[in-house]
Amino acid sequence: MSINRHAGNPAPPRVVSPETMYEAIRELGIVPFFENPVPGYSVEERTPKEYWFEGDELGPWDWKIFAVQSGDIAYGKFLWGGKAAFATVEWYRELMNWRRSLPRYQPVPEGRQVLDYLARYGTIGIKEVRGLLGVKKNVADNVIMRLQMATRVVTGDIQRVYRGPDLHYNGWQTSSFCTPEALFETAEGLPGPGGFPFAETVSLQVAHTPEESLSRLMEHVREIAPEATEKQILKMLA
Repeated sequence: MSINRHAGNPAPPRVVSPETMYEAIRELGIVPFFENPVPGYSVEERTPKEYWFEGDELGPWDWKIFAVQSGDIAYGKFLWGGKAAFATVEWYRELMNWRRSLPRYQPVPEGRQVLDYLARYGTIGIKEVRGLLGVKKNVADNVIMRLQMATRVVTGDIQRVYRGPDLHYNGWQTSSFCTPEALFETAEGLPGPGGFPFAETVSLQVAHTPEESLSRLMEHVREIAPEATEKQILKMLA
């Protein structure tokens, strides 16, 4: 359900903790991590400056792990030309329905190799992508980013990396990737996040056209950011 600002609903909460970050993402539905063409429409702009990478405070950069590991939030580089973003199942499947219909987002041969690997093994990390394709890290990163923009891959998990003799954590993380189907699509009764069974089947299918999905996405963002222009919203979604 979209947020109708004109109906007097309260604005999403300020992001000051992992829990409030998760709550803001759930209320916004689909939102970039960082400032983007739609003014005020990002996790960054809803985070007080003192929590945004100030001193030893890792803020949302670390808090995103809570959202990813919740099991019902998509995270990856799928908005604004390949920038980090979050989405609930409801809005990610609209993006998926639209993006997968576009010729420019069809997987290239390297991407198909990664998808074949995922079909067999379930998850993949950047090291595995490099080994699979025989490429350097920057090329592997770009292949994964293109698959995320194509809504074929999302971040499946993020793990903190502890270094040095004191096992110090300074924000370094490693990610693994999977398909959105593997992350989200579940059957009633199967274990979900936290080990509790899902009460109903979760599907990424929608019963309308890709064009209607784009229209729904644009209207949803416009309700939250009514001063944004159509050009700004399209640039953020593209």
